[in-house]
Amino acid sequence: MARCMQCGKELTHNEIGAHRKFINRGAEQFFCKQCLAEHLGVTPELIDEKIEQFKRQGCTLFV
Repeated sequence: MARCMQCGKELTHNEIGAHRKFINRGAEQFFCKQCLAEHLGVTPELIDEKIEQFKRQGCTLFV
C-alpha cells in the first residue's frame, strides 16, 4: 500500500486519485488528503467535495 510522501500515512484509493487529479496524473508518490489540502491551501472538506463531484462526472480516478 502506498504511503503519504510527507507524513507517512497509509493512503486510500481516493487520496491517490486526488493527488493525480490535482497535482500530476503520472505521479508515483502521493500526499494524503490532509497534506494535499495543506499543499494546495484548501480544506480537506473541499477536497472531499471535489472528489464527490468528479465521481458524479464519471472520473475513473475515484471509487
